[in-house]
Amino acid sequence: MSDDVRDHWSSHPNWRPGRSFYTWHVIFPDDPALLGLQAAYQQSLRSLTGISLVPAELLHLTMQGIGFADRVPESDLELIVTATRRRLDHVQPFEIGIEPAIVDAESLQLPVTPANRLRRLQAHLRSSINDIWGTDSVPQLPELQPHISLGYWNKPAPAGPIRRHMDAAGGEIAATQLTDVSLLELRQEDQRYVWTVRATVPLGLRARAGDTGAQS
Repeated sequence: MSDDVRDHWSSHPNWRPGRSFYTWHVIFPDDPALLGLQAAYQQSLRSLTGISLVPAELLHLTMQGIGFADRVPESDLELIVTATRRRLDHVQPFEIGIEPAIVDAESLQLPVTPANRLRRLQAHLRSSINDIWGTDSVPQLPELQPHISLGYWNKPAPAGPIRRHMDAAGGEIAATQLTDVSLLELRQEDQRYVWTVRATVPLGLRARAGDTGAQS
């Protein structure tokens, strides 16, 4: 882990006011398990400085980016959604675990498990983009470390005191079901990510209907 945290909002120079980005996320509207977990951290979060907290309605699990909206034709986006529906039709919904908060270099994160299964889901999403744009269309990025951010650091600071603060808060865990992924048109506004949902793709419609070809 890094010995310092850094300003998340200055670390992404390609973002600018009014520019949006297409991405696959898992979102959690009104999920009681995640809302309860976030509430358990509220007292500790309120006493932190240098953090842009994520409102409950904007909690999310980042899965796979597609590209900035000004670079993605609408017709291609529709084809990617169709390819994604086809690939996720056979992927069963599954339970995810949400673990105690950790201090990352850019955010305060809740790690999400099982990582390997989430990485396989990401691979399906990447393959759906490749189906339309070709196998070299999605840049290789560091291996997915699934997490839900409770907040993003907005100024540099030593990480040690923040870790000690969060360790003193204790660890809470939760579990919920992952049943769909959402295509978002994502924007940065006032040190938070906001979005418009462009499509929601359920997992495993055929799997839930008893298709023997279902996979994870």
